[in-house]
Formats: sequence, structure tokens, C-alpha cells
Amino acid sequence: MTISSHKNKTLAVLICLVFGSLGAHRFYLYGKRDNFAWLHFISLPLSFLLSKLYFNLNFFVTYAPWMLSFLISILMCLILGLKSDEHWDAQFNSQSGHHSESSWPLALLLVFSVGLGAISLLFVLARGFDLLYTGGAYG
Repeated sequence: MTISSHKNKTLAVLICLVFGSLGAHRFYLYGKRDNFAWLHFISLPLSFLLSKLYFNLNFFVTYAPWMLSFLISILMCLILGLKSDEHWDAQFNSQSGHHSESSWPLALLLVFSVGLGAISLLFVLARGFDLLYTGGAYG
């Protein structure tokens, strides 16, 4: 039996909140062979490339892959943080020999991620409707 490293739930949520749109949380949890981590990772360069190739398009359109990756990472913060410690240990720490104990920093990160996610989602919806109905006349 090999002992693997212990994955900290609070650290995973913090990484997801700060660097989630680049897939850092998936690299931390699943390693370099995770395809979804690489999809997150290429979203920013892809958006940058789209903005340079199609410079006359709206910022909202060209950076859509990165914004989608950002919204998915906010959702993943909530999914990872709201798992019970037993389920977390069964999925990520089955061979580490340690048990997780979540505390108040995780709760603060979850509250912050809910607020950030709500603000981001409202921005995306408002800007999307602006582009759809007015052609971007209001900004």
C-alpha cells in the first residue's frame, strides 16, 4: 500500500477560487493527465488569440471561452467545498492515512465564491441581453 499525499479541501477551494479559470484546482486534485484541467488552461490563450484575430468583435464575444471557464470554476468551488469531509476523503484521500476536518476558513471561501458567482452571472446575463437586444449600444 502506497501512501499518497493528503489533499486539503480548503486549499483546493482557495486554488479553485483564485486560479480556477486556469484549471489549477484540477491539476492539484487530479494531476497533469486531467483533460478538463487542460481545457481550462487553454481557455485564456484561446480567448486572447480570438481577440487578436477578430479585434473588431466585442470583448464579451472574444473572451467568452475564458468567462465560461471562470463561471465553471466558481461552480466547482461550491461543489468541492460543500462535499462532506467523509465523501472528500473517500474520493481524494482514500490512501493518505489522514482525515479532513473543515473549519471556518472554508465557510468564508464558500460565502465569497457565492457572492462572486452571483455578481459574475448577473454581469454575463446583463451584457448578453444588451448585445442581443441593442447590439451593444449601451457599452
